[in-house]
Amino acid sequence: MSKKVLVTGGCGFIGSHLVESLVESGFDVTAFDRYNSDSDHYHLANSKLKGEFEVILGDIRDYDSVQNAVKGKQFILHLAALIGIPYSYISPMAYIKTNIEGTYNVLEAARAYQTEQVIITSTSETYGSAQYVPIDENHPKVGQSPYSATKIAADQLAYSYFASFDLPVKIVRPFNTYGPRQSSRAIIPNIISQALSNKEIISLGNLLPTRDLTYVSDTCDAFIDTMHANTFGQAINIGNGKEISIRDLAELICNIIGVDKAIALDDLRVRPENSEVDRLLCDNSKITNLTKWFPKHSLKDGLTETIEWFKANKLHLLEELSSYNV
Repeated sequence: MSKKVLVTGGCGFIGSHLVESLVESGFDVTAFDRYNSDSDHYHLANSKLKGEFEVILGDIRDYDSVQNAVKGKQFILHLAALIGIPYSYISPMAYIKTNIEGTYNVLEAARAYQTEQVIITSTSETYGSAQYVPIDENHPKVGQSPYSATKIAADQLAYSYFASFDLPVKIVRPFNTYGPRQSSRAIIPNIISQALSNKEIISLGNLLPTRDLTYVSDTCDAFIDTMHANTFGQAINIGNGKEISIRDLAELICNIIGVDKAIALDDLRVRPENSEVDRLLCDNSKITNLTKWFPKHSLKDGLTETIEWFKANKLHLLEELSSYNV
């Protein structure tokens, strides 16, 4: 009998890809995502595997709906979170309620139902600007934004449930993931949308920070491989082990698309000085040593696939950008 898996945030960017990957790997999958009056399943609404998974809508901040979703599941992959860093400057409390209290609800429900395994999704933002590179799992945690601070707290809460209650918790820490379906507010879709537009200049925030970028299907593979690894009570990085600056990333995207555009800094897009994470470069030796995982996509190949998806889904860009000035 197939193992029953719950993916919180399962209708989102990474979550929807993960739901599909899990189904293809033979799991019995339920996606849990935020309730809406239209019963919209977001990225899973038109999934090629529609009908092969279940979707439950609720609220990660509400224990009752989380408990209902967790009941009967052997595995929980917890991805539900508020992730936009700029909005965390405006409403830190929203991040506390979703990222910390939501994680508490998942952990407590898993404890109540004696779930076999809980995988908590962290973020490389918990490291802050690199104090040394590559960044391994022992790197100090620095909350340079309210978002990253809540993710640090959620990680520590998860570990406390492992240490205090023997809850079978694992923590995965993806560096920057990109690919089809990603919000146009994220850096790569944002650059793509501007490169495909009629604008002569691509306007971005700070151009100097570097990021370690992983294609979404590779990130999903890492989640699944971690499910089979003995990493309980530990955090494990997911990343390529390569970095690129925002400026060079924009130039690479323009090169792939075949356009020549100026790239300029827009002061309105720059993070507060002490909040900017200047450098992220993953040490992925732990996951490659403990699992069979390795990234299959080069940055150029992953970007090419992403660009082709956004070209084919221009309506996706237009709908998101109608309320967002790029």
